[in-house]
Amino acid sequence: MTELYSIGDVAHRTGLSVSAIRFYADEGVVAPTALTEGGFRRYDVQAISRLELVRTLRDLGAGLADIRRVLAEETTLPDLARAHLRLVEDRLRQFRARRAVLRTIVRQETTADQVGLLHKLVSLSDDERDRLVAAFWEFVTEGLDVHPAYVEQLRSRRPNLPEEPSTEQLEAWIELADLVRDEDFRTSVRDFYHRAFAADRGRLMTTPEMLARLEAHRKLLLEARAARQAGVAADSPRARELAERAADGATDLVAAMTGERAPQESVYAAPDGRAARWLAESTGLKLLKKYHTLVATISGAPVPDADPDQAAALREWLAAARR
Repeated sequence: MTELYSIGDVAHRTGLSVSAIRFYADEGVVAPTALTEGGFRRYDVQAISRLELVRTLRDLGAGLADIRRVLAEETTLPDLARAHLRLVEDRLRQFRARRAVLRTIVRQETTADQVGLLHKLVSLSDDERDRLVAAFWEFVTEGLDVHPAYVEQLRSRRPNLPEEPSTEQLEAWIELADLVRDEDFRTSVRDFYHRAFAADRGRLMTTPEMLARLEAHRKLLLEARAARQAGVAADSPRARELAERAADGATDLVAAMTGERAPQESVYAAPDGRAARWLAESTGLKLLKKYHTLVATISGAPVPDADPDQAAALREWLAAARR
């Protein structure tokens, strides 16, 4: 004979309240196995298992209609789980966005008028984010007399917000969106590029050949950084070889960018050396460093030169190797 349990015993076994068990019975979700002559509800082991499943699904956010379909085998448990997983992930993205907005409000002492804008920014679609950044670069490069490949390269410098961004990435996106809409920043960046490439030399600097040289020099600096971080001594032949190549490349780039040839021995002389500052200013890092750092944070690919201490340490290592 099948053993039957009172509603109190079922409540103890399942963790559900007596009123919840009665509710599920009245709603036709899990009916009692039997009723006594006095009208008391009794449940067998199978009914208890179904109630335990109901409790678990309710804790996971499933509605009664979905639970009924699972119990009636009109849908499978994995299908229900997949549907609710999508809902949970959507909700998590919403909470991350809200947390980013709230942290920004606290950090920046945001006014009431700005709150709506912040929320709108984090709610933008991928296409809307692309259009916002594209509009910035279109403004910056309008009328810029450079090689078309260089304009395309500039306009490709866009953030790639992942499907499930962290709070840090969302906060960086809010800051970036605010930055590219700032009239002073937009105008400063535009003026920098138009001054830097006003002469004929500017068009030469933006040819695919020159861009390839710049990329090669960037990779060389990454190679030198990796060697320093790996513990290669500054007085080793390897360090000397890297330093000589870096100095030659930097000297050539400074000459091409400015029309003047910086003394080779001073290119990496010291973190505060004239040539080092000259190179940084000539490449627009002072104006664009914040933009590129934010883009890197959003995309999950930090810029190698984002840390000024790292950059200074590399310059000192290269200078020591050449000495």
